[in-house]
Amino acid sequence: MLLSLRIQNFTLIDELELEFGAGLNVLTGETGAGKSIILDAIDLVLGGKPSLRMIRTGTEKATIEGTFTVNDRIREWSIEREFDLSDDDTVICSRELSIQGTNLRSRMRVNGAICNRQLAQELRELLIEITAQGQTVQLTNPTHQKELLDLYGGGKIFQQQENIGRAYTAYQQAYRIWIDRQQNEQQRLQRLDLLQYQAEELSQAHLTTPEEILDLETERQRLSHVVDLQQQSYAIYQLLYQNDTGGSIAVADMLGKAESTLIDMVEIDSSLQSTLDLVSLALAQVTEAGREINYYGDALEADPDRLLEIEERIRTLKLICRKYGPSLTEAIEFEHSVQTELAQLTGAVVSLEELERQSQDLYAKLIDACQQLTTLRQQAALDLERHLIGELKPLAMDKVKFQVEIATQTPTATGADTIIFNFSPNPGEPLQPLAATASGGEMSRFLLALKACFSNNGGAGTLIFDEIDAGVSGKVAQSIASKLHHLSQSQQVLCVTHQPLIAAMADRHFRVAKETISAEHTGNGTSVVERTIVRIEELHSQQQRRDEIAQIAGGQSAQEAISFATSLLSQAKTRKKAVKQSRK
Repeated sequence: MLLSLRIQNFTLIDELELEFGAGLNVLTGETGAGKSIILDAIDLVLGGKPSLRMIRTGTEKATIEGTFTVNDRIREWSIEREFDLSDDDTVICSRELSIQGTNLRSRMRVNGAICNRQLAQELRELLIEITAQGQTVQLTNPTHQKELLDLYGGGKIFQQQENIGRAYTAYQQAYRIWIDRQQNEQQRLQRLDLLQYQAEELSQAHLTTPEEILDLETERQRLSHVVDLQQQSYAIYQLLYQNDTGGSIAVADMLGKAESTLIDMVEIDSSLQSTLDLVSLALAQVTEAGREINYYGDALEADPDRLLEIEERIRTLKLICRKYGPSLTEAIEFEHSVQTELAQLTGAVVSLEELERQSQDLYAKLIDACQQLTTLRQQAALDLERHLIGELKPLAMDKVKFQVEIATQTPTATGADTIIFNFSPNPGEPLQPLAATASGGEMSRFLLALKACFSNNGGAGTLIFDEIDAGVSGKVAQSIASKLHHLSQSQQVLCVTHQPLIAAMADRHFRVAKETISAEHTGNGTSVVERTIVRIEELHSQQQRRDEIAQIAGGQSAQEAISFATSLLSQAKTRKKAVKQSRK
């Protein structure tokens, strides 16, 4: 429920603070007095589209703040969105518009926290619902009519729609895979041939490690110089360990003599022990090196066949690298990717026939789910027909006929139904689509009755009606007034009206009027200019309300209009008392 609204520098309002209450809140005033400005402000504070013209001329910033009470649905929403509510169980929504150069800046807050437009829109659906006669165009749209029927049907329909959404997605995916396979089968087969050729060539190459080429080149280098290596290793052996040429003494022999001499010296001077240890270690290492180089030289032998084999293998690997490399590492990785793609194209490949069968099976499941939804909609349609006719009859439409037509269409994510609201307001007239039969006044009553049908469906806490009574008078206006009051017993209702019959039923009555004031203007010099502002005043006393109703009824506070207004207020008091007693 909307508790209060504070406005500053918004269009023709300089500063205003209003407090609303439960029941029927009515705004009246002459045509063009600015009644719809209040509704524009409420719309804006809950995510409506801003514009520069909304900032009052001569100012650079406009602010609007609305305070709402919290209900269970808002508490659940706040928990889902991890949004903190205030301690006093209220939601304070604010909107600030400011001019920066030639641009408009807008900022929304909820309980002081910055709020994006999506969040504000979600909250708006829980707080208010604005209804204007202009919405009748939307009401004639079959898509909107389907949404209304589903909303009326409630939980079971929404749950089945989720089932259909999943079934539709599964069918679309399967159908697309089948169609894509048909369209891409030739490309798939061509790709398969190429991959099989590449896989065969790489398989025959027997790729092992990325270092194979380097290892082979090292071995080739050794085999190409085997004679030189044998000669050089033998020469090193003689220098280090055993010299058979009778020339210079081998290093091992010289170190042996040095070791023997040092042993004798250590017996005399033990401080030479460390030197002896070094020489002994050197002798051992030289001896080991001599033996290893000897073994190396003995193991070397020429192998022309192996050399040819290595040359051929290197050429093969380098060819593979040129085609799939540039290095052997990349060629090995490419072979792995070829095998993977081959497995995807050949391993567990589903045939075209199987894909078609899967698509048809999922389509059958979709049709079955749609049929279940159609059954639920048919039941909801019968309930809505009875309910809506019951709400229309008190609105001076005793002979009205209403029917929800459900026709079959191609399945979509929302089912396989086309919904059309058929309407006959007068006896003898056949049922026809709503857009082709209802007049402006009839459409207003239809829209009001429809809102009444949804009043107990856990909708918004505040219903706002903008001149829903346009185009009606007399008995019809009285029936609309009664219906608005009836709605206000379960939800707060805020109504902009020109009808004295509706104004008389108000629990809170606000008068809207334009006023011209003088204001100083500072430019090249100070001057006094006239400005138009909108004033809104709550009418507390019976006399204030009587005079306002007389004004909108007769155009002036003449005695006849005063008497008429007094009578309306008296009748309204009686009707409201009767309603309260009937609800006990």
